[in-house]
Amino acid sequence: MISSNDFRTGVTIEYNNGIWQVVEFMHVKPGKGAAFVRTKLKNVETGNVLEQTFRAGEKLPTANVEKSEFQYLYRSGENYTMMDQVNFEQMDMTAQQIGSTVEFMKEGLEGITVLRYNDRVIGVELPNTVELEVTETAPDERGDTSSGGGKPATLESGATITVPFHVKVGDKIKVDTRSRKYLTRV
Repeated sequence: MISSNDFRTGVTIEYNNGIWQVVEFMHVKPGKGAAFVRTKLKNVETGNVLEQTFRAGEKLPTANVEKSEFQYLYRSGENYTMMDQVNFEQMDMTAQQIGSTVEFMKEGLEGITVLRYNDRVIGVELPNTVELEVTETAPDERGDTSSGGGKPATLESGATITVPFHVKVGDKIKVDTRSRKYLTRV
C-alpha cells in the first residue's frame, strides 16, 4: 500500500480495475478544508489518461511492475520473437501486445522495455528514437524546399512517415517512435 502523500512521477498503483502510472501530481492545501492530492494517471495497458483527486493520506495498493530489457530477433507469422538481454530467454509476442510502435521494429533492435505485472505482459516500450533506412519515396524536385512541408516515405520496417524533400531512397534517418516524426539524417 502507498499513501497518496508519497506519490511521485513513475509510481504505479492499482486503481479502478487497472494498473495506472502517476504522470503528474500536486499536493494542494487549501485555506479551508482538508488537503488533497491532484494527479494525472496513465493506464499502463491502454494508454488512457485520467485526472483524479485523492484525499491526503489515502492508501492505495501499489502495482509492482517488472521492467526487462529485450532485443527484437525476428518475426514468424503473427508472432514477434524477443530475447531477454539478461537471461537470454526468448518470448513470442503479438502485434496487439506490442502496440502501435510495432511498425518501427527491425530485426536486431535493442533497448526494448517489456513491462510485466503478475507474469503477464502489460506493455512494450521501444527506444525513443530508432534509425531506419528509407526504401521508397518520391524523388525531390528543384524548388520544393521553399514551400516547407514534406513528402511521404516508406521505411525498411514498413512504417510510412513524412520526411523533408531532401531525403532520398537509401538514406538512413532517425525517427522519434513516440511522435512518429522525422528527426535527422544519420
